[in-house]
Amino acid sequence: MADPVRSPGGPAATPPGGTTAEGAPATNRGPGRLLIAVYLLFAIAATSRAGLQIATRLAEAPVAYLLSGLAAVIYIVAAVGLARAGTGGRRTALVCCLVELVGVLGVGALSLARPALFPDETVWSEFGSGYGYIPLVLPVLGLAWLWRTRDRAV
Repeated sequence: MADPVRSPGGPAATPPGGTTAEGAPATNRGPGRLLIAVYLLFAIAATSRAGLQIATRLAEAPVAYLLSGLAAVIYIVAAVGLARAGTGGRRTALVCCLVELVGVLGVGALSLARPALFPDETVWSEFGSGYGYIPLVLPVLGLAWLWRTRDRAV
């Protein structure tokens, strides 16, 4: 097997041709770049919102604001995982997308069934309705992209 391409002082980069050093299609090529950009956009939005809420109003709705902070961390780590494109990056992105999907479904259902638990919205409240339901669709798209770019030789 060929040596992975190394970026100066960094981890293995994606070699030319759109595959990882392991031979799997790269997650950071083609539509994967758009997916990474959306994850980064949500990482910035959720981090900014949660950071401000935690810093200034945590006592008002601690569960909601801490869940938004968790969502922000998941968006950041998922974006990094998708951008890395190797086996470790794929595993990281897979775990993040699964946790994100469980989170948005669980918090979404709870926020509708027991609204008193969430005196203020989270990123995942009402299945992400405050963000155009993108938080509900994003992990599904992430999982679909990971499935599409999987190593089919295994």
